[in-house]
Amino acid sequence: MSARSADPLAAVDLRVLWQAQLAQQPDRAGRPLLDAADVVVVGGGFSGLAAARRAALLGARVVLLEAETLGWGASSRNAGMVLAGHKWGPRQLVAQYGPELGPALQRETVLSVEWTAATIAEEGIDAGLARDGHLELAFGRADADEMEAAARELTESGTPARFVARAELGEEIGTDAYHGGLLVEGDGGLDPARYHAGLAVAAERAGADLHEGVRALRIRPQRDGRMVVETSRGAILAREVFVGTNGYTNGVAPALRRRVIPVGSYIIVTDPLAEDVAAEISPRGRMFFDTKSFLNYWRLTPDRRLLFGGRVSFWPSTVRSMARALQRQMVAVHPQLAGVRVAHAWGGKLGFTVDRMPHAGRSAGVSFALGCCGSGVAMLPYLADRTMGWVLAGADAPALARLPFPLVPAPYEGRPWFMPVVGEWYRLKDRRAARKR
Repeated sequence: MSARSADPLAAVDLRVLWQAQLAQQPDRAGRPLLDAADVVVVGGGFSGLAAARRAALLGARVVLLEAETLGWGASSRNAGMVLAGHKWGPRQLVAQYGPELGPALQRETVLSVEWTAATIAEEGIDAGLARDGHLELAFGRADADEMEAAARELTESGTPARFVARAELGEEIGTDAYHGGLLVEGDGGLDPARYHAGLAVAAERAGADLHEGVRALRIRPQRDGRMVVETSRGAILAREVFVGTNGYTNGVAPALRRRVIPVGSYIIVTDPLAEDVAAEISPRGRMFFDTKSFLNYWRLTPDRRLLFGGRVSFWPSTVRSMARALQRQMVAVHPQLAGVRVAHAWGGKLGFTVDRMPHAGRSAGVSFALGCCGSGVAMLPYLADRTMGWVLAGADAPALARLPFPLVPAPYEGRPWFMPVVGEWYRLKDRRAARKR
């Protein structure tokens, strides 16, 4: 159980908790590499594996390339939250995209959660999925006022939700730091590393050929419509290429790199908590996040640790310094955790877009699902699965494929030099909101 410490981060382990707890995985490096395939998938995270699985199930010969080890990036570094919803609510989606496309975009997020649960059941994946709902917490009074309307909009759109007033929050969370909450049932949490490992097994069982330690360097179209994928171990000829690299998108797909902004996010995890402390903090096992621009998100893990994450700053920094800032924020929300030892801390990259929407589509022989905007555990693999069904078998395209994918409106080739300035603007907004509290 958790012990109190004068310096809670004195012996912090910089390994990802999920990775440290995962059983030893097969070594998929150094295996013979085909020189031709129907589909080459670039990226071995959630979306890449989902695309490879669906393509293989449709009878395609599939080769997946991962530069590191499978799941090395955000797929095993995230908080494991399986959430419906975009950054925009149902009414905003209708205002931006119209009365037909707007509701379809909202429905797609709900379907992504159902797809996740169905895939886990179908493939027998031991991911620890628990659908106990999520609670978005109002940092300011104005946020709480907006949540009452949002709860009605979500319910009317087919997603049951309700507003939790400040006086009732004690039934949901052990803090008095917020002005209310928006509760959405049906969402939940899982162990992302175990989920990812299960998707890898499922993709292989379907017939996909998975490779680690192979970096895709360039995608080059041929006159006959096929693509050549140049890699660190030679070239592969492909009929279709799928890119699922999200926040780690690089020069292998320059047109996509100019549309995805890598944003760092960091997580700390405590020692296992005493049962009474865990029950006080999260009596119903919800997923939590707040409405700040520099938001925090947190949950209990299956072994009763508190996982607490956020985007502390867009300036270059270290995991240790970010962990100290997160620990202070955690204690500000949950003073009962003052002095509790932080056991693990790590960071990773999310993929954000200019319009704050995920995107899926196909252009010149390259298909993709990118730009999770912080909600990719359910959405990106679902989009990847749908995109492969659309491209290879003529199924309906994802609704998100109908959106234009905007360029970053600045000189940009993958290094987000402008993010510290953007971050200071968001920090100012949070400070103003804090003063109004």
